[in-house]
Amino acid sequence: MTTPSRSAHRLFVNGEWRDGGDGSYPVVNPSTEQVVGHAPEASAADVEAAVAAAREAFGGWSRTSAVERAAVLNRIADALLARNDEFVPLLQAETGATIRVASSLQVPVAAERFRRYARGALEPTVTSLAPHPVAATPLAAGGLTSAVAVRRAVGVVGCITSYNFPIVNLAGKLAPALAMGNTVVAKPAPQDPLGCLKLGEVFEDAGAPPGIFNVVTGSGAAAGAALVASPDVDMISFTGSTAVGRRIAADGGHTMKRMLMELGGKGAGIVLEDADLRTAVSAIGSAWAFHSGQICTAPTRALVHVSRYEEMVMGLAQYANTLTVGDPLSPTTVVGPVITALHRDRVESHIAGALAEGARLVSGGTRKEHAPDSPTLPGTGFYVAPTLLADVTPAMAVAREEVFGPVVVVIPFRDEEEAVAIANSTEFGLYDYVFSADTARAYALAARLRTGHVGINTAQRNMEAPFGGFKQSGIGRDGGSYGLQAYSELQAVIWAC
Repeated sequence: MTTPSRSAHRLFVNGEWRDGGDGSYPVVNPSTEQVVGHAPEASAADVEAAVAAAREAFGGWSRTSAVERAAVLNRIADALLARNDEFVPLLQAETGATIRVASSLQVPVAAERFRRYARGALEPTVTSLAPHPVAATPLAAGGLTSAVAVRRAVGVVGCITSYNFPIVNLAGKLAPALAMGNTVVAKPAPQDPLGCLKLGEVFEDAGAPPGIFNVVTGSGAAAGAALVASPDVDMISFTGSTAVGRRIAADGGHTMKRMLMELGGKGAGIVLEDADLRTAVSAIGSAWAFHSGQICTAPTRALVHVSRYEEMVMGLAQYANTLTVGDPLSPTTVVGPVITALHRDRVESHIAGALAEGARLVSGGTRKEHAPDSPTLPGTGFYVAPTLLADVTPAMAVAREEVFGPVVVVIPFRDEEEAVAIANSTEFGLYDYVFSADTARAYALAARLRTGHVGINTAQRNMEAPFGGFKQSGIGRDGGSYGLQAYSELQAVIWAC
């Protein structure tokens, strides 16, 4: 059971709690299939009110000093950490996250993002440019002009987030946007919006100015569509599927909205013949072990040199069989459920389709009905066992489409040319990996990959690095100081010397 709070069943608009104009809808625990709460159904009028509040607040917030904005962001981080014990069970209930993910990779990471951009608010926003000679004309004397390039807030930002890491994803957008002086209307994913609504309480606790952060929720696309269509929203920051991203880009283009999009991925883990297979297995196995494969940066395609192919398949199979699937509340569980029954069915259809196309099932491929030793799981839950498919070809749907679940495919290659061609053969280009004992060789291969990121012998990220994708994996970059740039516009100011 979750703790009753101000945010229960209510939207957060202009620093106040209000009922959703279209009622509410149930939020379901993926591990028990029980309703854990209700979220408000925002009407078009609710979205308009939230946008109006953000627009009204923008004038004052954008003129506050960087020091003041930094102080507010630090207070938000403090207030969030103070409520950690309330957030963890709520996030675990609505996302089905394991104890490790819910406790260490949600509130602490979100709080650190607010702290990072509290520091970011103090970063320089003005760049001096070289004086430029200007020739005389019949209308003006010649001479020199000086100029500066200044980063200014964009305005009202609509943040539409994905379901896998709700408050972390939102904090990654909200913190840099606020640091630059923007105001925000957030639309969380429909599957798990309760933690994002509860962030409104954190803003209240921190004494943040009303209207700088607003949250609207809904079970379908209506609230997000209204946000994208609003002429008073200057920018959309979206994390989610490429299909939805395309619709947002098309609809937002009518009002020339700025866009920051982090979309789908189909990460290739290229295992060269000289690779340390233990390192490669551990990194690629994170596609199963990290939040049930519901992560866009996962190396879900293992591209393995033919000389190490069967050895790698065996290593991955052994790794998959060590992963405990079951009750997320158990400290021994590594793989929990996927987010919904619909998504479980979609993952299973990808597996079935691959087998029909000739892939070899090495491990998994089954539905886990329940965790019999756990009284907290009265329902079946939305479980898929870690699945390994070998003898996959690049043309198979499972090798081209994002599954977003605990499924890894293994594809052989004969040389680097073929490995690069296979890695680049999908419409995605978010995050690839290279495993080799020769770092220089791996670095040279990375330059040939059409992807926003390349990890060499690691699946770890650097949070200061620019994050975003090539091709259909997105538009723009955030992360570190790049996040500040993403939520700002450049203005040139020029004067005669």
